[in-house]
Amino acid sequence: MNKNERAPKGVDQLQQALDLTFRDKSLLALALVHGSYVNEHPTDGAESNERLEFLGDAVLDVIVGEAVYRRFPSAPEGQLTVMRAAVVRDECLARVAANLNIGALLMFGQGEEATGGRSRPSNLAAALESLIGAAFLDQGYDAARKMVLHLLAEEMSKLTTDHMPGDPKSELQGLTQQQGKPGPVYRLVREFGPEHAKEFEVQVIVGGEVLGAGHGHRKAEAEREAAQQAIAALSIESKP
Repeated sequence: MNKNERAPKGVDQLQQALDLTFRDKSLLALALVHGSYVNEHPTDGAESNERLEFLGDAVLDVIVGEAVYRRFPSAPEGQLTVMRAAVVRDECLARVAANLNIGALLMFGQGEEATGGRSRPSNLAAALESLIGAAFLDQGYDAARKMVLHLLAEEMSKLTTDHMPGDPKSELQGLTQQQGKPGPVYRLVREFGPEHAKEFEVQVIVGGEVLGAGHGHRKAEAEREAAQQAIAALSIESKP
């Protein structure tokens, strides 16, 4: 995106919610450009937010990793890894992004727009990571850290060494056993996107029936989203 371009309308409220005002508005604008827009407007000279997403993902891991390391000084490495993963997973980031109404500000191609791209969890999570990357470039680590801890405060507050957010895949496994059904099988439907920002689409199958589908920038994230859908489907099915 051109350095002289401004961020789209409606970002003032977003900056207030982020608790950060960008000095370089072109970084904020770039964080809101989905790859589908660039693909459908190749002559505009626009860039997508994929590089910022890559950077934001790395910065996010460091910030949350540092936070759980300091908060739980006696927790072993394995437990810290699980806690960090619980906070930075796509489902969590997508919820935060949805609360910020980021989907309404994203620039999409018509195809992505028509297929529900504004509410797709993988798009929302990627946009939030892009904003983190943009904040890091704009004002440095401390500002990005303050923003991330502000946005993820609720998710971080759920973490304890005694109880951590459950894994949907484990929950689904237990639910199928409880209902006397075959164990879930995860099938990779497709993977797409550039190497540094791949997306995965996964289905989960129980007893030959597709009960859920998920998207994510990691296959594990897509599997967890699919598992959550399957849990909801089985819970409805089991009701009298």
